[in-house]
Amino acid sequence: MEESELRELIIHSLEQQGFRLEGSRILPPADPSKETLRRLHAMAVRSRREQAGKSLQPHESRLLGCFASGGEVQPAKIKPRLVKVKRRSQEEILFRYACLHWSIPVSSGYGRRLRFLVIDEQNHKLMGLFGLGDPVFSLAPRDRWVGWDKEGRRARLHHVLDAFVLGSVPPYSLLLCGKLIALLVASDEVREAFRQKYGGRPSLISERTSDGSLALITTTSALGRSSLYNRLSWQNRAIYQRVGFTRGTGDFHFNNGIYQHLWSYAVQHCQPTAKQEKWGKGFRNRRETVRKCLASLGLPPGYLSNLVQREIFVAPLAANCREFLRGEETRLDYYEQPAESLFQWFRERWLLPRAQRNGRFREFDPKTLTMWKGEG
Repeated sequence: MEESELRELIIHSLEQQGFRLEGSRILPPADPSKETLRRLHAMAVRSRREQAGKSLQPHESRLLGCFASGGEVQPAKIKPRLVKVKRRSQEEILFRYACLHWSIPVSSGYGRRLRFLVIDEQNHKLMGLFGLGDPVFSLAPRDRWVGWDKEGRRARLHHVLDAFVLGSVPPYSLLLCGKLIALLVASDEVREAFRQKYGGRPSLISERTSDGSLALITTTSALGRSSLYNRLSWQNRAIYQRVGFTRGTGDFHFNNGIYQHLWSYAVQHCQPTAKQEKWGKGFRNRRETVRKCLASLGLPPGYLSNLVQREIFVAPLAANCREFLRGEETRLDYYEQPAESLFQWFRERWLLPRAQRNGRFREFDPKTLTMWKGEG
């Protein structure tokens, strides 16, 4: 693609998504409602679905059978079970398919990864899912909360994971089960799964061998402020704490089908940042690819600042989480948060009262989740 053609394509794409171009920067729509923010992501979501359709469409009929109809859910008999997702498994196919129904494009996660499905044992249907991966290196609100300087963060960040996707699927989402999924993320079972998978394994880049201690989980809201984590407590202690907002930088607005054009152009015309050989070759990440491409095309670097902020939450897993992450203490004083106890708390606090107040979940038909026409 010619340089002028690609430049015009980028500008047209940003305007089509709903961004306002003002000089060297782009601005989101003046209306900050969640529906407006969903529309900003709509093109990227459609692009992801089109790409995934090549491999997932043949499985869609079977995958839809993994979702419960409203009549298959009996709130008083719900019994969640955590299922680890393994690579190249049927669970991974279901995980990928369910993520395509999120209102924003879901990342695949970075570096170390733990992915879980939450299955209802009463009917063997999918309730929700979550994925944990390596956190971004620099996140000012998180780092201020911990009390990190650069060296402390570099030395202890491997004790932190980020929930890059987290939520429930219908009809369970109508029963506030997103809150249950958020609770399970902080469960003892997840912490133990991390220890078993990564304890004793050296990091590829730092070559430091981890003891598998997980101290903190972070996550960000999908659309501005979030109510999912409101009053989400256990034994009179908030599981999640608000620590601030992202700066509104990122590349989601280039994930709508034009990123491949940017990557092709960058490979031909841009120089990747020099890295150690063991990190691999090429561009560091998608953001670097976009940044280098914009510069080469003569477009402002401000186009990477979309100003769509997301709320940041932290979930400490131990009473001395911050002291440990600062290197002041060597052992974690873990909270006891077994998944079964967390569910029983959720059941009495949110699930059963919601089921009594609102019976809309009974009307849900999994066929409404169909994404591709034709035979699945």
